[in-house]
Amino acid sequence: MTEPTSLPLRNPRTGAHDGDLPVTATADVAAAGQQLRAAQPAWAALPVEQRCARLAALAEAIAARREALLELLLADTGRWHESVIEVDGTIAAIRRWAQQAPACLEEKPPQVEAIGFIHSQQTWVAYPVVGVISPWNFPLMLTLIDAVPALAAGCSILAKPSEVTSRFVPLLREALAEAGLAEVFVLVTGAGATGQAVIEASDQICFTGSVATGRKVGEACARRFIPASLELGGKDPALVLSDANVEHAARALAWGSFVNGGQSCMSIERVYVEAPVAERFIAALTREAAALTLTCDDPKAGQIGPVIAASQVELVRGQLADALARGARALTGGALVERGGVWCPPTVLVDVSDDMAVVRDESFASVLPVIVVADEAEAIARANATEFGLSAAVFSSDQQRALRVARQLQAGGISINDACLTGMVQTAEKQSFKLSGMGGSRMGTASIRRFVRARALLINNGTASPWWFPPAA
Repeated sequence: MTEPTSLPLRNPRTGAHDGDLPVTATADVAAAGQQLRAAQPAWAALPVEQRCARLAALAEAIAARREALLELLLADTGRWHESVIEVDGTIAAIRRWAQQAPACLEEKPPQVEAIGFIHSQQTWVAYPVVGVISPWNFPLMLTLIDAVPALAAGCSILAKPSEVTSRFVPLLREALAEAGLAEVFVLVTGAGATGQAVIEASDQICFTGSVATGRKVGEACARRFIPASLELGGKDPALVLSDANVEHAARALAWGSFVNGGQSCMSIERVYVEAPVAERFIAALTREAAALTLTCDDPKAGQIGPVIAASQVELVRGQLADALARGARALTGGALVERGGVWCPPTVLVDVSDDMAVVRDESFASVLPVIVVADEAEAIARANATEFGLSAAVFSSDQQRALRVARQLQAGGISINDACLTGMVQTAEKQSFKLSGMGGSRMGTASIRRFVRARALLINNGTASPWWFPPAA
């Protein structure tokens, strides 16, 4: 079958195809992998401080292109305010790694082992080529969140952003060249076949996306016997306990569920509220949701952007139709709005059941089911009754109670009296539970260790070892 040379680019605000994305041929992806493999040893041989100086230069090169990047992200995602946070947060993260990476990669001093005549040295060996396959919801940030620490560790990068949101690629290539990183960081574009080619050309894969695609990526990496770091979907719960400040919880959850139109793996997608405060909380949440406006007319005015990926539209429409047909009530929203592109107004659902798709499956839209529970034990049990385990939130005026409940939740990052903090605070280590992913933490300074293998040098000082064969007679 002939490979396509380009793919249409869709503007989510207008629904129109207003550009074309070049598709990198699979042979060219393989060639890029070989070129990176040849260039990587010299890069890894540089002192880490020199590698980090290049990263600092990359941050400045991206900052110099900030306004142009924002316009490209707007064309691909239809949202403005979240893109500002994304670009500024990415620049800050690169600068942070440029400062912190040297201490993270310090080699341990030699130590004498207990047996006395052997001493050891610990060294780190970078993976030659790290492949990064990133999604469409935060295209720039999630292309660089793994690539930057991997570069600091001495790896080269072969990255494929989502074909839905790749308009920023030429500008990022310019920034990489300006920072002196073009030889060790190659961006390719295309759809599934291009991603498969990246896997075949790499020594390690970092993938962010759906569980279904993540399974395929993990299986492909297993066949090649290379490690995979997978950050997959979530159906994140929030627990509003009986002693919570309901106004505070409602405001936090309106943001945590509806920011970026709900199109984040760390969006809150289920709320379990204890009965004593349920009526007040639902009323407060409904007020917060109803006050949010769509960005149909002006992306810089309003809070809720369009559904970014066309493939999501029917999924969300189907979940809403199923829930409403089976007795759920929409206190706000409840139906998609088509204005060229498609918007999902903030939707608060009540009278839902656990077997509804909108409660069970990832929605990736501004839809929030609210379930009233008798007590915290029921809230914990129902929150954990899922195949996902990415993150969660707990609200209580008693911090010790909130922490006790949080420790019982089967998820990697728990926000206390707030929501989605794991997306905004990237310094604390966390891992994904269940089908939400696998591999080491991509947050915190420890995340850089994913990109190096530990090598021990065990040195005999010239003493005959007691376990050798005895000398010949």
